[in-house]
Amino acid sequence: MEQHYKLFRVRELADNDQDFINALALTFLEEVPEDLDVLKKAVAEKDYYNTYQMAHKLKPTVDLFELGILDDVIVVQDWGKLKQENVDITPTFKKVVDALEAAILEIKSDFEIS
Repeated sequence: MEQHYKLFRVRELADNDQDFINALALTFLEEVPEDLDVLKKAVAEKDYYNTYQMAHKLKPTVDLFELGILDDVIVVQDWGKLKQENVDITPTFKKVVDALEAAILEIKSDFEIS
């Protein structure tokens, strides 16, 4: 439990209300996979606008669940925002994708959500 994410800030925000923590985990699992799919497509197509939008949208969640990739998400966001055509974000983006996918799987398992 909590290898790829941390619940410290979530618990703090929820004032240790387990129902609220469960709701936040469910919201994570409803939103993040969809946003990640859009982000993957945007990066692959060099769609800078949608890359910026999705990375920007993911930042608070990445921070709240302490995934350890906030700086990397900001790099991806800035790549889109600044249209950095001659910057290769592949390694950074892979780190973001891997961390998000690992957290998704772990949260599903830990909260027993399918």
